[in-house]
Amino acid sequence: MFKLLKNLQTKDYLFMIPMLGLIIMQVWLDLELPKYTETLINLIGSEQIDLNAILVNGGYMLACAIGSLGCAIAVGFIVANIAARLTYNIRNRIYDKIQNFSLAEINKFSTASLITRTTNDIMNIQFFFAMGLQALLRAPIMAIWTITKIVESNWQWTTATALAIGILVLMVAFVVILAIPKFKKIQSLTDDVNRITRENLTGIRVIRACNAEEYQNVKFEKSNDQITKTMLFANRVMAIMNPGMNLLMSGLSLAIYWIGAYIGTPNVIGLMPKFMSFSMLVIMAFMMLIMVFILLPRALVSAKRINEVLDTKDSMVSGDYKDEKFDGTASVVFENVSFKYPDADEYVLHNISFSVAEGETVAFIGSTGSGKSTLINLIPRLYDATEGRVLLDGVDVKDYDFETLNKKIGYVPQRGVLFKGTVRSNVNYGDNNASDDTLKEAISVAQASNFVGKMNGGIDAEIAQGGTNVSGGQKQRLSIARAVARKPEIFIFDDSFSALDYKTDKKLRAALKKHTGKATKFIVAQRIGTIMDADKIIVLDNGNMVGIGTHEQLLKTCPVYQEIALSQLSKEEL
Repeated sequence: MFKLLKNLQTKDYLFMIPMLGLIIMQVWLDLELPKYTETLINLIGSEQIDLNAILVNGGYMLACAIGSLGCAIAVGFIVANIAARLTYNIRNRIYDKIQNFSLAEINKFSTASLITRTTNDIMNIQFFFAMGLQALLRAPIMAIWTITKIVESNWQWTTATALAIGILVLMVAFVVILAIPKFKKIQSLTDDVNRITRENLTGIRVIRACNAEEYQNVKFEKSNDQITKTMLFANRVMAIMNPGMNLLMSGLSLAIYWIGAYIGTPNVIGLMPKFMSFSMLVIMAFMMLIMVFILLPRALVSAKRINEVLDTKDSMVSGDYKDEKFDGTASVVFENVSFKYPDADEYVLHNISFSVAEGETVAFIGSTGSGKSTLINLIPRLYDATEGRVLLDGVDVKDYDFETLNKKIGYVPQRGVLFKGTVRSNVNYGDNNASDDTLKEAISVAQASNFVGKMNGGIDAEIAQGGTNVSGGQKQRLSIARAVARKPEIFIFDDSFSALDYKTDKKLRAALKKHTGKATKFIVAQRIGTIMDADKIIVLDNGNMVGIGTHEQLLKTCPVYQEIALSQLSKEEL
């Protein structure tokens, strides 16, 4: 929790100085009130009632009450602002941290968990600081100040109050010991609920097509039942606190009256109302601390989960190299590259070496799971090579500044990714300065002009979240248009033509060849027809490079390529 306080700014700490002063003023006013109450009771009980003195003391009491209220409002306002700024800074830090995560870190936490940590966990921290910080500062001041006044009275009352405080502390310890493990479990169960809900929403078409609504309902009900039972247990434990504290306060009041009546001296009986007020104030101070302990377990769990994200060491660190030369061409070399996923025992890629000259088109083909996508993901550093090097223009990609590296590469994944907005904002993504002519040219190269022109609004037509209002092939073409509009030195197409028909595929590849002639292109494909005209074709099998050459060369020298080719095309077509 203390580590998160580093996210407070200097002005927030400066605001705490007047806040502390206001809290001291509030406590002083609360402790002055019993004095005027005692004086007022004595004035009313006297044989000759002094109306003027009663009004003056009553006025002092009212002033103390109003002053205490004003201080409480001011302190609440300051605390709320500090808590809001704290969580604002934490939220920004987490978002920036996640932006720099590689796929390894994202897979480690899971998307659902990262969303929960960025929203629910941060709200728990904000609620704790908004409610608990005030109590945490006020309670010790009030408790110490009030206790010094209590000990000046007789020892019997002091003993009764101390006994009540002891019982209160034991009650809090019992609740905290039982509650903390449950609150920790609640947060992990919240991750599960978010994950299942997210899967249900994103996969709604498949769920309906498979009549799997009941199956999904069972999954959700199981997760929902677990979190409900855990929350019920935690809340039932917490529910002990309220009646327990009320019973304790009532018992203390009864003890004070009983002790006063037992002693029976006029001096003690006269002090009884004042001592009663002081004892209630000290109990209130400990109740405020208890409120902190009630909020603390969940806040501690949330703080730990947030710190787990912030303290995660990035497996990929940006280099310092910034390439000043950006002429639209680039060469790539793989030197003895091997790769295995984090925490995995077996390698996915084994000792792969090849070079690609500027402007060449290189295709990758192989059976499912042979490592094609994994291999090209090493170029934009979605993962880093476990062994060996990947060189871009003679420089290891690990030495490149992230911004420079990303500027050089236009990456198109197999599943087209669109964001909520318009066609323009999606094609122009990350480069708001691109002209309309550039965007229209990119859309034309991607063979998307026809369907974009028919959309309501054309290039300014709305795109729903996740691109759910366009087809899979349209998503792919708009994703290709986005890469083309950036005018990178390297294009990476990770099976990005899979949703296109042969006619559109052929037109698109011809337009790309004409428009991106100087750029280096990497294409992952399943269809031989897509890659027959590539300058080099690399054949992968179980993570090993078993062939490299042109289409004609591989037909003669590579059995794996021959098998794939003959399974798709006839000998005449080959």
